[in-house]
Amino acid sequence: MKTLIVDDEPIARRVLREELEQFPQIQIVGEAENGRQALQQIANLHPDLVFLDLQMPVMGGFEVVRNLKGGRLPVIVIVTAFDQHAMEAFEAGAVDYLLKPVNENRLRKAVERASALHGKPLQVAEHVANIASTEQPGRKIVGRAGEEYFLLDADEVLAFQAEGELVWIITAKRRLLASHSLRTLETHLGLSPFHRVHRNAIVNVNHVRKMSALSSQRWLLTLSNQQQLTVSKRQAASVRKLLHW
Repeated sequence: MKTLIVDDEPIARRVLREELEQFPQIQIVGEAENGRQALQQIANLHPDLVFLDLQMPVMGGFEVVRNLKGGRLPVIVIVTAFDQHAMEAFEAGAVDYLLKPVNENRLRKAVERASALHGKPLQVAEHVANIASTEQPGRKIVGRAGEEYFLLDADEVLAFQAEGELVWIITAKRRLLASHSLRTLETHLGLSPFHRVHRNAIVNVNHVRKMSALSSQRWLLTLSNQQQLTVSKRQAASVRKLLHW
């Protein structure tokens, strides 16, 4: 696994490098001393695994994860000094973290888990989405294009639309495949600002630009990208109330 070490302290990077060199499955391809440099290195080196310090100047670890771009995401292991809030959040979300000074047994477990995730892009994307949502409430949404997986903020999503067995994530410029059913997404996201408008569609009401009557009980929603979705009779009253129309 190609591995990147990110820490603003040179000594901490050296110690972690020496520890990681004991693992035959680890190939250290680079180091970064701040968050911005980390994002550049991730984009250039495409590491499989990143050991990421939380507290850094310029850009902290959480911000790095929230700003990851592209469809090939690395496994992230957080490295932090004692932080009770972070630890509770990580443990609740089953996110890997290492406390400084790094414990050898804990490091071994982190490497083993990263190895288990290696080559499983969906699981890696969900793992990264979990970390991105740890500090700030509001889940990240995982979308797929081909063999690549992307992390989306909720406000980027205009709607979810089911077509047979597939569920599409509709954004302003393109469609991505969702990794879960509409029912799972509805539970995952909560009610606001997403609302079920049809058995085949969930809409972000913040992106509704027009609501036109098709009949006394059926409506047509126009989204901010001009896409149109039908509101079922069953959902018409609640959607009108929700939109104050």
